[in-house]
Amino acid sequence: MSKRLACLAAVLAFAAASAFAQNPRGAAATSVGGKKLAVDYGRPALKGRSLDELLKQLPPDRMWRAGENQVTTISLDGDVTIGGKKVAAGKYSVYVHAGEGNEWQLVLNKDLGVALGKIWDKAPDNMKNEPWPHISDYTSAIASQEVVRIPLKSVKSTGPADLFTISFTPAGNGSTLTLAWADQAWSADVLPAK
Repeated sequence: MSKRLACLAAVLAFAAASAFAQNPRGAAATSVGGKKLAVDYGRPALKGRSLDELLKQLPPDRMWRAGENQVTTISLDGDVTIGGKKVAAGKYSVYVHAGEGNEWQLVLNKDLGVALGKIWDKAPDNMKNEPWPHISDYTSAIASQEVVRIPLKSVKSTGPADLFTISFTPAGNGSTLTLAWADQAWSADVLPAK
């Protein structure tokens, strides 16, 4: 087994063993144009580490799974625009491209993850069918199923946050989607599709 596969197996084993034992999953929802949007995500904690320290651990493509443990998803009951880009109704996995110089992009993908039992033979029975994100091979595994990349604006954080948080704030006829962690935050406007 290659070092990369061994490392991935170790990460999965640790993550699966600690899933639900550490931080509860987060959920955020809003209504835009009378249609519901909902995000389901894991909430990793800094635990004394810096965000810069964690970003250095990203794979070369700088893709992050926008949470921890099971795949992060967004469900849209209707078409919307996010950050000026049209997104059709549906359910998508959520990733973040953490570009250099704080250039972050929200990435929505049709691939809803892989069952944990398929990538880790010691997965607990209650988690074998839980969808897991593509942690180290996003580009080679599912980049072809990408729906959209949405530029995120760096915004003022409301304060240091140990837990990663996704939230919606009503704004005019839409909502503002915000991702916040440590002392940083990024946002995109969500509006009814035209």
